[in-house]
Amino acid sequence: MTDDHPPEGEQPRKPGSMRFQDPDSTARREPTLAEQRARRQALAEERERRQAEEAAALAAERKAETRRKVLIGSGVTVGLVGLVAGWYVVAQPEEVTAVCTDASGTVVDEQNCDEDYVANQGGYHSGGFLFLPMPGGGMQQYRYNYGGSGTVGSKVSGGSYSKPANANINTKSGKTVQRGGLGISGGGLGKSGGS
Repeated sequence: MTDDHPPEGEQPRKPGSMRFQDPDSTARREPTLAEQRARRQALAEERERRQAEEAAALAAERKAETRRKVLIGSGVTVGLVGLVAGWYVVAQPEEVTAVCTDASGTVVDEQNCDEDYVANQGGYHSGGFLFLPMPGGGMQQYRYNYGGSGTVGSKVSGGSYSKPANANINTKSGKTVQRGGLGISGGGLGKSGGS
């Protein structure tokens, strides 16, 4: 007997149609060997993919940490270079010209502010002033003007009578009054120049 007629209560099947199983009453079929192999391979591939992602994330984190350290190190290096450069600029002594003047501010021959010359002429120095004996008695005082200008016999123009710190001070003829720089004190002529 052929199964052309559906059981009682069911609609006849149309050609090319499918029947659906009831999930509550249908027993689960065991997977085939090919399905089991495919499932194991998919699980292994998923595990490898996760391991590769974790390794990539760890490598990226190490790279970011290295980059952070390099940037911090670069910042420190740049800061130190800036600090050293700033110190070097500050430590560079200023170049100042000293002009010898008398008590009235008139520019005189620079030998009148030379300690050795003053001592040889019977004079002395005190408090930044040099004193030379005058013909007929008395003393004439001289001192350096720093940064001013003028010719012998004219009034000094500009400058200051206060000796600048950290400055190379020279006369117009090139005699050194003071050598500048941090930690360097002027010697010789520098002791007598300024107040």
